Amino acid sequence: MTARPFLAVLQREVLKLFRQRGRLLASMIRPLIWLLVIGAGVESLIGGEGGGSYRQFLVPGILGMTMLFGAMLAALSTVYDKESGVMRMLVIAPFPHYWIVIAKLLGAILSAVIQAMILLALLGVLGFLGSIVSWPLLALGILGTALASGAIGMVIAAVTRTLDNYAVIMNVVIFPSFFFSGALYPVSHLPPALAWIATVNPFTYGVDLLKHAALPAGHAFAADFSPLLDIGVLVLFSAVAITGACIRFSQESAVQPLLQVPGRRRKKPQAG
Repeated sequence: MTARPFLAVLQREVLKLFRQRGRLLASMIRPLIWLLVIGAGVESLIGGEGGGSYRQFLVPGILGMTMLFGAMLAALSTVYDKESGVMRMLVIAPFPHYWIVIAKLLGAILSAVIQAMILLALLGVLGFLGSIVSWPLLALGILGTALASGAIGMVIAAVTRTLDNYAVIMNVVIFPSFFFSGALYPVSHLPPALAWIATVNPFTYGVDLLKHAALPAGHAFAADFSPLLDIGVLVLFSAVAITGACIRFSQESAVQPLLQVPGRRRKKPQAG
C-alpha cells in the first residue's frame, strides 16, 4: 500500500475546498457573527467578570465550531461519492476498504485545519489573539478537535447512503454537539442535567483544550477539565469512532450497492 491514494484524496479535498469559495466564505462569516454580534450583545448584558471578556471566551468556541462544521461538510463528500459513482472506483481498487475511510478522514481533518488557520489569521487581525496564546497547545487542540470532528462525520457517512439522509443526521448531531460543548458557556455553570450531557459530549473536550491554549489563567471562565483528560478523551473517542466506521464500511452489505452497475437489474428466472 503506497501513499499515492492518500495524496490523491487529500489533493482532491483541498482543491474542492478552495474551488467552493462560497462554502469557504460562509465558514468564516458564521464564527465572526457569533463573535462580533452575539458575543458583543451578551457581553453588554453580563459585563466584564473577573478580568475577562465574554468575546475573548468565545474565541476557542468559534474556533472549534469552524472545525466541526468544516470536517462534517468535508465528510459529506464520502456520501456524494457514493451517489455520483466515484466511490465505486475506490471500492474495486486493490486495497482494503477501510483505507478509503482513513483517506477520507485525513481529507476531512485537513479541510478543518485549513479553515481553522484562516480563522486564526482573521482573529489575529481583529486583535483577539495575543501573547497569552500557547501556540503548541493550540496546535494540539486544533489537531485533536479536527480529528474528533472528522471521526464523527465519517461515522455518519459510513452508515448513510444518500445526501438527504446525511444532511438530516448531520443537523441532528452537529447542533447539540456545539451547544452542549461549553463553547458558549462554561460547563461548570450549567444545570446538573445539561452539565452531564456536556461531559459525555466528546466535542466538549476539544473546545476545552482550545480554552487552555487561548484563555489566560486568570480569566473568569476558565477551562473545565485538565489538558490530559481532554487529550485522552479525544484520542479514545476518535479511535473508537474510526474503528466503527472502518468496520461498517468493510462490511459486504455496506459496499454491495456500490458494486452494482446503475440501470441494470438482475433478471428473474422464468418459470417452466
